[in-house]
Amino acid sequence: VQLQASGGGLVQAGGSLRLSCASSGSIPSFNVMGWYRQAPGKQRELVAAITSGGSPDYADSVKGRFAISKDNANNTVYLQMNSLKPEDTAVYYCNHQWGPYLEYEAWGQGTLVTVSS
Repeated sequence: VQLQASGGGLVQAGGSLRLSCASSGSIPSFNVMGWYRQAPGKQRELVAAITSGGSPDYADSVKGRFAISKDNANNTVYLQMNSLKPEDTAVYYCNHQWGPYLEYEAWGQGTLVTVSS
């Protein structure tokens, strides 16, 4: 499985961006797709995830502002980011987990999101 992320960029505070992550390869029906981010000097953290059944989960810091969705037909996951804040500045990575215990995973290459104040 290979992941290709896109959609990052520079945006002013209060603006919006939409990230996309396309998965290639054979993906089992039970899986979790998600977005993580890593700001300079900080650990990578989970931003949002969505199960194959469509149940989303969000970090408290992005609830109400970000929305994760997926297109099963194209194996693509999206992250719509609204009301962006300077503290959202980070490299965003897409992640895909699969297997009976979600023991397998793949990472995208990361896309930089910069929010200016």
